[in-house]
Amino acid sequence: MPQMNMQQMMKQARKMQEQLEAAQAKLPEIEVSSSTGGGMVKVTASADMRLKSITIDPAALDPDDVEMLQDMVLAAVNDALESAQDAANQQLGYVTGGMNIPGLM
Repeated sequence: MPQMNMQQMMKQARKMQEQLEAAQAKLPEIEVSSSTGGGMVKVTASADMRLKSITIDPAALDPDDVEMLQDMVLAAVNDALESAQDAANQQLGYVTGGMNIPGLM
């Protein structure tokens, strides 16, 4: 009987691996966005932690205040990446049942 139980566990593990691979393949398709400065800086990222676009409104280009633009870009990028990580965790969490599997993300 233990042999049968081991076979069933291996079958379940293979199924979970296939589901994880399918979920990971969808990560590049999941996009999140963030904006700062009242929409003057917009950042879009995907759940595979890749920046897709950064849009800067020309009104944000003040040569006398470059630091403000840098801060807005940094804040928007960090927020977009945090949202992307949350989206990835949610996508993969459906498969793992919320278990934190090291090296997965």
